[in-house]
Amino acid sequence: MEIKILKDEKNELEVQLNNQTVAELVRVYLNKDDCVELGAWKREHYSKPVILKVISKGKSAKKALHDAITKAQKDLKRYGEEFKKAK
Repeated sequence: MEIKILKDEKNELEVQLNNQTVAELVRVYLNKDDCVELGAWKREHYSKPVILKVISKGKSAKKALHDAITKAQKDLKRYGEEFKKAK
């Protein structure tokens, strides 16, 4: 998966992704964080890449994005382990 940073400021971050599913997963986890004022993605056209935007307060936007990805990874790992047990 390719990721390109479009805007990198302390409290605002924009990244370009080529995977809408990942962008939506990260958006959900971003919006669970009280320090995130905005966690959203947009796509101008279905043939264009997704732009994920993060605006935060209290911690940097990069830290908020990192935290969201870490939490998602932990949950996905736990779900995978539970799924294996259910077989």
